Amino acid sequence: QVQLVESGGGLVQPGGSLRLSCAASGSIFSINVMGWYRQAPGKERELVADSTWGGSTNYADSVKGRFTISRDNAKNTAYLQMNSLKPEDTAVYYCNLRDFLKKAYWGQGTQVTVSS
Repeated sequence: QVQLVESGGGLVQPGGSLRLSCAASGSIFSINVMGWYRQAPGKERELVADSTWGGSTNYADSVKGRFTISRDNAKNTAYLQMNSLKPEDTAVYYCNLRDFLKKAYWGQGTQVTVSS
């Protein structure tokens, strides 16, 4: 099993920044994809960004140019740097890991609220 723990969420003003962290532990295969998803009230969970073990990245159009995903494979940790935050970024953000066997793991989620 793999456990994922997110941290770094909170309340910020529009235009502010937050950095989310996701620490993975347990039986982790090196070849995996780690990513961030979010779910706002009344909406489906959506992909924000993800990154392969080799560093290839993918972003939702809504966050391109503002968010950056990175990972430290030695620490089994993924990060999401969020800049120029907007009220519409308000959501619960979830860390996700998918291994080469297509097994998916989810963190507990961390709340990000962007409001004046």
